[in-house]
Amino acid sequence: MHTRANKKTRVLILCTGNSARSQMAEGILRHDGGGAFDVASAGVKPSSVRPEAITVMREIGIDISGHRSKSADEYSGQEFDYVITVCDNAKEMCPVFPGKTIHLHQSFEDPPPATAGDEATRLAVFRRVRDEIREWLNQATQNWGAVDASSRRDGRG
Repeated sequence: MHTRANKKTRVLILCTGNSARSQMAEGILRHDGGGAFDVASAGVKPSSVRPEAITVMREIGIDISGHRSKSADEYSGQEFDYVITVCDNAKEMCPVFPGKTIHLHQSFEDPPPATAGDEATRLAVFRRVRDEIREWLNQATQNWGAVDASSRRDGRG
């Protein structure tokens, strides 16, 4: 169950630039979660949302064109039920969050920069990463009601 006493489960998804992986994960969780989640994403070194991420999300009916890249500092001091890091750099630099936050980590490939290869090749990687994120989130959220308390780390996100 994703809600407790009609309270949405608060989720923060972190990556380095908050430009692709965490943005796609935020859009997917918000869309697929059916309103059960209060979800946000941020970066430890925010940049801008990649147009390729917007394109591949639009292909599956999820609009993230209104998203902006945000700093993890914007969420400092807030409580989250889950903090998910989707790249190794964010895991290492993850700020501390108060309360009994459950930290989950799953690293996904960093899609290629806009200067790498042709657009078709870049979009193919973005699509694969998007699909991997969606599959992982769908599996992870099914287990959240049964997550062992040992996953809680004294507020460390």
